[in-house]
Amino acid sequence: MKERLESIKTRYEEIEKELLNPEIVNDFQKVKKLSKEQSDLKEIVDKYEEYLLTEQNLNEAKSLVNDPELKEMAEMEIEESSEKLDLLHHELEILLIPKDENDGKNIIMEIRGAAGGDEANIFAGDLLRMYTYYAEKQGWKIEIDHQVEGTSGGFSQVECTIKGENVYSKLKYESGAHRVQRVPVTETQGRVHTSTATVLVMPEVEDVDIDIKESDLKIDVYHSSGAGGQSVNTANSAVRITHLPTNTVVTCQNERSQLKNKDKAMKLLKIKLYDQMEQAKNKEVGNERKSKIGTGDRSEKIRTYNYPQNRVTDHRIGFSVMSLDRVMNGELDPIIEALITEDLKRKLAGE
Repeated sequence: MKERLESIKTRYEEIEKELLNPEIVNDFQKVKKLSKEQSDLKEIVDKYEEYLLTEQNLNEAKSLVNDPELKEMAEMEIEESSEKLDLLHHELEILLIPKDENDGKNIIMEIRGAAGGDEANIFAGDLLRMYTYYAEKQGWKIEIDHQVEGTSGGFSQVECTIKGENVYSKLKYESGAHRVQRVPVTETQGRVHTSTATVLVMPEVEDVDIDIKESDLKIDVYHSSGAGGQSVNTANSAVRITHLPTNTVVTCQNERSQLKNKDKAMKLLKIKLYDQMEQAKNKEVGNERKSKIGTGDRSEKIRTYNYPQNRVTDHRIGFSVMSLDRVMNGELDPIIEALITEDLKRKLAGE
């Protein structure tokens, strides 16, 4: 680990010299790239320098331990520096874990009612409300891009964009099948039913290098529907784009302008196609996804919301909380923090 830290420190110092080079200072793109690299390395370098200073203090204290007058003070310093050194070593281990380049990005979230008919659609609506409350608590902004309402409430499908600080880092574990156990409002005999809804979380990607041919697209325009008032329905502003080779469909209806809806739908299409490419790549790599929470399979059952027992269980890490009512009101932090902690633990163990 020390060799790697020395290498990072050397690179950091090289960047500092490069940023003082008159030839580089006038190259905006080069300065931007170097500044970003320097910023990414700074926390590690600062922590490593603190580690080296603590190590130096420990060695100096050890050299004084045989001095009768300084022995007591030296022993105290040895104890304090040893504890601090262990802590810094652990913090450096964490900082050296490769970061997910998508962690700081906004996301596109898709929620669909799955098994269970009307109740599944109602649960999909409950999940959207849960994520909306959670986003509000985080200070994020959520926008509905497209929705297909269920006949008895909720949604058979709803897509939204969530924007804010480090959205993907906290919601990336939400992809998968969510199962609910409760007495549906449509149930007349009070029996508990089990239904599912699926959640898909995709990082928002800018300037994706995907070649999309016009001839591969089928574009439909139609009247918008849903929330937004009467003015939403005055023109054919909603846009649906189908990518024929992959049968990928995206729809956008939240803008009043057809052009804006088309631009946003094309952006959503690129994100979906990029996500499909990444998923295919991950399947080829196979065991490379072992360290991640769960299998990464979007059909994997990840969580159960048990209403009779007021319990939420995340099956990937065997974690339960007896506060389903609070979770559905957006208090997701205990679950998300447990997932992040377990993911970090597995990575540190080299799984």
